[in-house]
Amino acid sequence: MAVQDLTDHIRRERVAERFPPLFKRLPERLFAPLSSPNRVQYWTLLCALHAKRFGPEAPLPPSAGFLMREITNDIAEELVYQEWAPDGDEVTPATPLAIRAVMIFNRLKDAGWIRVDRVGVREMVTMAPAVAHFMNRLVEFAHTGPEFVSGKIRSIEANLRLLLDDSADGASLQEAARQSRALLEHVRIAGTNVRDLMLEIGRVDATGEFVRRFFDDYVERMFIGDYKELRTREHPLARRQEILRLVRHLQHSGELRTRLIHWYLEKQAGRDVARAEAMFERDIQKVEELRRIDEYLDRLDDEIRRANKLALAYLDYRLRAVRPLDELIGQAIDAVVKHGSKAASLAPFAPGDCLAGERLASPRAESRRSPPSGLRKQVMSAEQEARARLALRARDRRTMSLPKLASFVRCQLGEADSLLSSDLQVNSIESVRALQVLCTIAAANATSSNVLRAGARAMASGFTTVRLEGEEERGQGISHPPFTITRTTKNIKGDEK
Repeated sequence: MAVQDLTDHIRRERVAERFPPLFKRLPERLFAPLSSPNRVQYWTLLCALHAKRFGPEAPLPPSAGFLMREITNDIAEELVYQEWAPDGDEVTPATPLAIRAVMIFNRLKDAGWIRVDRVGVREMVTMAPAVAHFMNRLVEFAHTGPEFVSGKIRSIEANLRLLLDDSADGASLQEAARQSRALLEHVRIAGTNVRDLMLEIGRVDATGEFVRRFFDDYVERMFIGDYKELRTREHPLARRQEILRLVRHLQHSGELRTRLIHWYLEKQAGRDVARAEAMFERDIQKVEELRRIDEYLDRLDDEIRRANKLALAYLDYRLRAVRPLDELIGQAIDAVVKHGSKAASLAPFAPGDCLAGERLASPRAESRRSPPSGLRKQVMSAEQEARARLALRARDRRTMSLPKLASFVRCQLGEADSLLSSDLQVNSIESVRALQVLCTIAAANATSSNVLRAGARAMASGFTTVRLEGEEERGQGISHPPFTITRTTKNIKGDEK
């Protein structure tokens, strides 16, 4: 039973190493902001905070963290240049900037990107070490460029040779395993990237643009920077058999194996022998998978050859499509008329059905359209004309344009520099409409929105309005919050000619 329990324990540890528990290290809701409709905006904010506060390029942060207002100010500075789409209970563009910054700060905190700790009476903001490390990986992945296999192979071999020295430990094996897995993954997905790139540039209509994209994105910015040298004898990849020999030596040498497993036992496995052996076998297997690199490279060669054929066929078709077909057809007709049956060897087309009459397109049949009928003339009666004129006059009286509004304000102010809204003479349709527009301008000036205030300033020509604290005015037939009208320029005094 003890042997069976030990076997089951080892099997469970190997399964745990094969399927690592991601959310034991990261918060479960970490990806929620990056999966929302505003995921680009959230990613921009996280990159800004990472570069300015929490990343390796940022200045040395305080030991206790940053003040909450410092982080919200950083978020507010980025929000000024962003456009956010409504997202359920998410903030809207009409929400004041400070409130939006606090709400976005709270969502990042709830998702686990930032952490708030109370230090004394203050709340200090930090980023958890695991989250900061994960953010570094994401930024590094976003900046991934072409890989150079030669550097990876040299580093893997150097780390494995260090293990032959008694002073080396399992950290070198871990690093070699990590680099081996990353190298194989990059070579494996390079073929898929080539197919995706060909599908993308295949949608380009202009031939010149296709040629530029093909040779710029596909050749110069290859996913493997030293792809052309991979098959040469001088390339470090030719030493992969020596790397596999070193791995077999580490695996079968009793002294080296015991020393490395002891390092995993002390440093990684928490004194669990089964887990230490599973981690050692996992890293050995990662390095041994380098034997499959030839399979991945052969598949990559097939994808590149297929892409080259597609590109050449596309270019050949585009070049043929722009040839002067009318001139070629004219030359073929002249050759047939001049040489008769011997024209087959002189015409640019092959003889046969391609020149048969039944293969030609049918002539276009013209369809005759009936002549258009005369325009119908409608004569309005006197009553209809009178109703139409009344409707136009009613519409004009209810339409409040900017010149009419400025004229109304001039008449109401007279020689005064300011006037209360309660003193306005509202005794006509035009004055009621003017009061409504003035209420709108006063409400816009009372907001904190730069956009609304700019619109109100454009509507108020020569004057401005200021909201007053107090109850609504109800004596003019239309209720409204009180406000004052103040003259801003001298050109509205008196009627202008």
